[in-house]
Amino acid sequence: MERTLITSNLSMTAHPSRSSRRVGYISPAASAAAQNSSYRKKKSTPSAAATATVVTSPPATDNVHSNAPKQAEQQDKGERVAAAKTNTSRIGTASTRTRAPSQARAQPRRRPAPAAASLPMAFCSALEEAINTFVDPPALRPSVDPRNVLSANFAPVDELPPTPCPVVRGAIPRCLAGGAYIRNGPNPQHLPRGPHHLFDGDGMLHSLLLPTAESPLSDPILCSRYVQTYKYLVERDAGAPVMPNVFSGFHGLGGLARGAVVAARVLTGQMNPAEGVGLANTSLAFFGGRLYALGESDLPYTVRVDPATGEVTTHGRCDFGGRLFMGMTAHPKKDPVTGEVFAFRYGPVPPFVTYFRFDPAGNKGPDVPIFSVQQPSFLHDFAVTERYAIFPDIQIVMQPMGMVAGGAPVGADSGKVPRIGVLPKYATDESEMRWFEVPGFNIIHTLNAWEEADGEELVLVAPNILSVEHALERMELAHACVEKVRVNLHTGAVSRAPLSAGNLDFGVIHPGYLGRRNRYGYLGIGDPMPKIGGVAKLDFDRAGTGDCTVARRDFGAGCFAGEPFFVPDDVEGDGNEDDGYVVCYVHNEHTGENRFVVMDARSPQLDIVAEVQLPARVPYGFHGLFVTKAELQAQQQ
Repeated sequence: MERTLITSNLSMTAHPSRSSRRVGYISPAASAAAQNSSYRKKKSTPSAAATATVVTSPPATDNVHSNAPKQAEQQDKGERVAAAKTNTSRIGTASTRTRAPSQARAQPRRRPAPAAASLPMAFCSALEEAINTFVDPPALRPSVDPRNVLSANFAPVDELPPTPCPVVRGAIPRCLAGGAYIRNGPNPQHLPRGPHHLFDGDGMLHSLLLPTAESPLSDPILCSRYVQTYKYLVERDAGAPVMPNVFSGFHGLGGLARGAVVAARVLTGQMNPAEGVGLANTSLAFFGGRLYALGESDLPYTVRVDPATGEVTTHGRCDFGGRLFMGMTAHPKKDPVTGEVFAFRYGPVPPFVTYFRFDPAGNKGPDVPIFSVQQPSFLHDFAVTERYAIFPDIQIVMQPMGMVAGGAPVGADSGKVPRIGVLPKYATDESEMRWFEVPGFNIIHTLNAWEEADGEELVLVAPNILSVEHALERMELAHACVEKVRVNLHTGAVSRAPLSAGNLDFGVIHPGYLGRRNRYGYLGIGDPMPKIGGVAKLDFDRAGTGDCTVARRDFGAGCFAGEPFFVPDDVEGDGNEDDGYVVCYVHNEHTGENRFVVMDARSPQLDIVAEVQLPARVPYGFHGLFVTKAELQAQQQ
């Protein structure tokens, strides 16, 4: 049946196959192992997902594709035809997930589990169903009830192959030409059987490849693809959820029972946690000639955007030559001068925080364990200056024993005093780590940090979560106030100045100023969070004079976006810090219309200079990245 997308400005007819096309995963090992030793197969498991790979070093050649994708596509086509005849279920229910025809979700392809694993899998699934029905039903916790969490534009969408999109307003600035804006976010592959938190969805990348300066009349190309994590592959092959929902599933007695089911799945070979348990649904980073999809509970996944076609592919889980373990922050910091990347990982066992860095070529250096963090906390982001790394230690803590008392393994500790730790950026151990108490300062994201007074003072700009108890469970009740914090390293004095009373988060700066003193930041306006109703531009130099908002763009009634991203104009700009453009995806909840919006960062109202009409819905998500034409062309396989 032909599907028609009705918008406020134009009507577009979508090809009938675009909403349901599925491309089977072709492991890089299957097509390149014979030619390239940089990819290595993982140990065989009962699941077909055993063909997932770990990228250990940059491959020697770009020849990693063979005729296998074509064969897989032919096989996939046959499976889709068969599935269409036999499978009519959809994720969600009609009462809670009603969609316009243009927003219909195609049925995920289902494959039978291996015969040896089918009985244990059925038994474990039955146990989970009993837990979700009698012990911990989602209806008792509305904040993790899938009917609430996966509603409206939080509902998942199907993959979209590379699809042209018209520019319906203005013209794409030359500094964006040939580059790609990519937004990561959660998009569950299957209907959740039980509780589901927004953070629990499988990672999906929504990439918009913009036309080059040589072909300015060409259309941008939108492509939406899952990050093919180990979890995604296991559950794709099983045709149902297998691995646990970490943020919502381990709560009270039900959480303990689900833990037992997980143990049973591991013992019967249905899943192998050593292959990774992450979702890669949070953000992206480009360094060392590679593009990575990130989620802090796992290793990075190498992905690639084809600069010619816009196709997005997953190349494998990357352990950087066996030097990276367990996971990595979704917010690594790339020094704009040296090209080095600084990062960390955190977890529930000592050392609770481990710091490390990569050289400009993407080679990982030694770990620096930080044992002065004495309680595991939710350390999502950090900051760097030219000489220091700055770590927040906030009131959101990991408390596994909380499940025994009927609570969650992650929650707020009101008795804890937040603090920030300062460590020399090139330290080889934590002997020079210093901690400074900052009562009531609970930050999940940072904007920037820098040094002043010949290095005696550090300045940190970040949104402070005022109602930290709601930061994970009831995000719509959380309020973030951007503050400028100054730490005197000589005296230990800490001072704070609010920059705006508005509910602002998901902020970005000019990437060329990271770790250096800068003036402007661009933040999403919570309406409420995580929905963003507009973008505000703050002037940090106005701290102490009142509200520092100097420009603002509201998207209008019923229109919401995700995190904005700043792209400097290095083609026609004059070199000023705010000479560039702010970009994001915007969804109109009244019309179903979806657009890519480009705003002039220097104008007082953040004027829209270009809009691209998108052929499919892009759900609200997390963090994005603009990858330049030069970076796309420099991608290693």
